[in-house]
Amino acid sequence: MAKKSTKKTETKLVRSINKNVRSSTRKLKPILKAIVGKKVDIAIRDLNFSDKRISKDVKKTISSAVANAENNFQYDIDNLIVKEAYCGKQIVMKRFRARAKGRAAPIMKPYSNLTIILAEKEKVKINKEERK
Repeated sequence: MAKKSTKKTETKLVRSINKNVRSSTRKLKPILKAIVGKKVDIAIRDLNFSDKRISKDVKKTISSAVANAENNFQYDIDNLIVKEAYCGKQIVMKRFRARAKGRAAPIMKPYSNLTIILAEKEKVKINKEERK
């Protein structure tokens, strides 16, 4: 039988979910991969200078998570990092475009869900003996 570990790690997590983002997951994933692991202020700065249209919605979601951390949990916003950022599929609106000879071509308008999880970065204390 496998032993169950009883190790509990207290991590301070805050999340913000943005539903019905008008973009496909394929366009969102590269932006989200670029901000994971960064401090919140650096991630917002990078999104400000991004050329992608959807980066404005990602920035708004990160700002919402920071506000949740500050107001609901009283975390220090200078120590917050983006721990996870992922997206999932939502509905797809289906439209059509009229083509020649009475035909129609499909137009897919995908929506996505966007989830940002922030964690408070804890300072690591190193003993003098461990350094050597």
